[in-house]
Amino acid sequence: MTFRYLAGSALALALVAASPVTAQDAPEAPALTAPEIEYTDWTLDNGLRVIAIEDDSTATVTTSLWYEIGSKLDPEGRSGFAHLFEHILSRKTLNMPYNMIYGLTADVGGTRNASNGTDRTNYFETVPAEYLETMLWTHRERMAFPVVDEEVFETERNVVMEEYRTRVLAPPYGLFQRVAMPEIAFDELPHRRPGIGSMEDLQAATLEDARAFHQAYYGPDTATLIVAGNFDMANLRSLVDQYFADIPPRANPVDVTIPEREDRPTSPRSVTVASPNVPLPLVGTVWQLPEANHPDMPALSVLDAIMSRGQSSRLYAALVEPGLAVGTVQYAYGSEEAGQFVQYAQIRPDAEAAPVAAVLAAQTARMRDELVTPAELAEAKNEIIAGTLRGRETARGRAFELGETLVTTGDPRDADRMLAAVAEVTAEDVRRVARTWLDPQARVDFTLTRGEFDPASFANPVPMPTYRTLPPPVGEPLAVRPEAERDAPPGPGEAPLVTVPDFATHRLSNGIEVLAVQTGDVPIASMNVLLPGGSVSDPRARSGVAQLAANLAEQGTSTASAQEIAARLESLGASMGGGASTDNTRFYLSAPVANMAAAGEVLSDVIRNANYPQDVFDRERGRALDGIRVAMSEPGSLAAMALRPILFGNAPYGNISGGTVQSLEAISREDLLQHRRTYWHPARAQIVISGGIAPADAFALAEDLFGDWRSDAPIAPMVTQRAGPAAEPRTVVIDMPDAGQAAVYLVARGPGRESADFFPLELANAVLGGGSSGRLFEEIRTNRALSYGSYSGLSELADGSIVSASAQTANETVDEVVEVMLNEFARIGTEALDDDLLDRRRLFLTGGYGRSLESSSGYGAILASLLTQGVDPAEIARYGERVNAVSSAQATASAARYFDPANASVVIVGNADAFIEELRALRGTVEVIPASEIDLFDPQVPAGG
Repeated sequence: MTFRYLAGSALALALVAASPVTAQDAPEAPALTAPEIEYTDWTLDNGLRVIAIEDDSTATVTTSLWYEIGSKLDPEGRSGFAHLFEHILSRKTLNMPYNMIYGLTADVGGTRNASNGTDRTNYFETVPAEYLETMLWTHRERMAFPVVDEEVFETERNVVMEEYRTRVLAPPYGLFQRVAMPEIAFDELPHRRPGIGSMEDLQAATLEDARAFHQAYYGPDTATLIVAGNFDMANLRSLVDQYFADIPPRANPVDVTIPEREDRPTSPRSVTVASPNVPLPLVGTVWQLPEANHPDMPALSVLDAIMSRGQSSRLYAALVEPGLAVGTVQYAYGSEEAGQFVQYAQIRPDAEAAPVAAVLAAQTARMRDELVTPAELAEAKNEIIAGTLRGRETARGRAFELGETLVTTGDPRDADRMLAAVAEVTAEDVRRVARTWLDPQARVDFTLTRGEFDPASFANPVPMPTYRTLPPPVGEPLAVRPEAERDAPPGPGEAPLVTVPDFATHRLSNGIEVLAVQTGDVPIASMNVLLPGGSVSDPRARSGVAQLAANLAEQGTSTASAQEIAARLESLGASMGGGASTDNTRFYLSAPVANMAAAGEVLSDVIRNANYPQDVFDRERGRALDGIRVAMSEPGSLAAMALRPILFGNAPYGNISGGTVQSLEAISREDLLQHRRTYWHPARAQIVISGGIAPADAFALAEDLFGDWRSDAPIAPMVTQRAGPAAEPRTVVIDMPDAGQAAVYLVARGPGRESADFFPLELANAVLGGGSSGRLFEEIRTNRALSYGSYSGLSELADGSIVSASAQTANETVDEVVEVMLNEFARIGTEALDDDLLDRRRLFLTGGYGRSLESSSGYGAILASLLTQGVDPAEIARYGERVNAVSSAQATASAARYFDPANASVVIVGNADAFIEELRALRGTVEVIPASEIDLFDPQVPAGG
């Protein structure tokens, strides 16, 4: 294919670190290396640093501006202010009215966002390469001419409050992770305050505070511009001079350095935290770590990987395998001034915390007292380096690695130096840093339980320090110029012509179809093996069989134990997993190219010979049940689970892929074995291989791994009538009185990929809810600040699709959000769509599609999706053609059929008392079901009132 890219929620607690087993018996794997990141850097006279990463294999360019302004610089009484200002600075400038930046990126096929952390705030865009100058112009505007006025301040403060509800109040562990943990971990540093802030500090803030913050900190002398992608270096230098050289540094700068450092605790401390919607308790410990560029950090990274990364890790072996814990989390995090080493376990409500805490302590003591094995050391290094390879696959990924390294260590070259240091870590180094930094006298132990959240219960005995205040702002705020007086952004330059690789097709000696594509030169590759038997094949009473069979396949085969499988994969730097989608099962393998054959042998064994040992089955089914209980305590996750039975009733698509409490309890080990024997058959298998591997080599690899796979078992018939007859639309409220925020969904049935309506609806949906330029986002977030975001989309299935729109909002504003969503559903199908608007939305769609094709995982996922839906995989090259062929009339007609509010079901999870009467006025009959009594197993959930 040759074309211009743009011409044409599960567990609420993310188990960041995972699981244990030991690598000491794993076969030795060759040590991995990662190519260094090549870049050019220079500094302007005004202090702006520039980093340029050239890559002519992509048709895009990423521009990102990294300010050394993070939450550690929040003023006294204004926690969360750097985060708030991240929102503010994105909005208006002298020549850009409110949110014009969205259009300048999305409407040319790009994407943009911003983020904030302890050490930095960054603003970034990825666009077609010809729009480099346009993006540099926007960064100049926001650096030199931002408009910080009452409209921006009030709107963004309200949005941030909704974000607080979304990320802190609604998730089961949000208050613990974002509020309690910083207070527990630090004493003196400003890192002790929540980076997202507090409702009280946000409400107390003023516009003058925002202006003072900007004048104190934001300028070219606190910023680094990173440009990565397809550009001419001489042209870039010229453009940088043109747009940034004349911007003066800050007039009255405030030092961004934090001179204080923590005095580590000299005696242990223990705290108990309670939070109202905690489904499973936590028990754990936190230690303070040194700054990110400390020479001990590489060894601490290796130590962390040995203890917590993957199923061969020590914590998994000690806690999850014997059933003492549902899951474990551990991470070693470093910022510019200090870091944290956090470990905790998630336990069942009826379990005792003390024995789990004792095991955590004992495993940490082992790291201090004993040398780790050579196999463990080699495995940890390969895992870290392989993860880095995956991140470096795209120019954008390399840019972000350099940016994060720069703001945490002060030198982007530390990205490669740290990786080289990891390769040199010894077992003695690991024990030394464990003794130094995981001192039992310097620990803080914690327990999290269900109950009323009371900050006094976990308050740090060290009084909260008084942090810096800022000088008042000077001058008057800027205002957006009248339209006739504004400077226009520069137009596009010359577009590079980039060839996107074609895939090749081959059949193995046993008939299995293999699709292969080389997507780049980074030596990392991925393999997808597709098999029939998704959730549609589950008996309703045992929903979750397909998912459990795939998830647990790596827990043991007739030739290898779970420990041996995990240790082998992790020693190779490989990542493997299985899962069941609605329509099929997919196994995924990612590995360095040099280790792909060895890792593939493990994958092949797992698919052919998974035997689900009874003790492992019992343990993992228990963990899955606990995961469902966690998900059912979070509004968004519970709403997502309820959608399928409400939309599809008793039809196969009405199954919940992860199962319900009742269905999982009914599943046996024999069910999994029978599912594997029935559906994992070579006659129906398909393989997709992508990444830094040539197709000929990929075909040879697949032949070695799967060419001799044969089966005498009958081929299972395909599941038919998957969607079933259309159900009557319903309005269902799942009442969760303690919900910190409500989740709102509108759902309906949509067309399949091969329907004449599909691409017209895809284009109409881009207008309605496609990203931050969609109407839902514009009206619900930008104009009304009712939600952190609102979007809509099509979930493609083999038999149709699901049309959905969603938002999370305060319980008190549910009715307003539902009304807006219903009105926008009606509008998109009744008002003619302007051709200019549709042309911009075409670029939005084809641009996102083109970016997906740039990575091995993205290209492979698109091919896998087409195969799953039974669509000719050659359609991967025709997406732009299909979208560009849609007329305005076709888009409107399709939207009228599928976004009709009369045919949409409304599903809400939240505190019903806050909105139920207003909702009835909008929708008439409303079914109310207490969350504590909902029966997801029964698609006809009885109305509760």
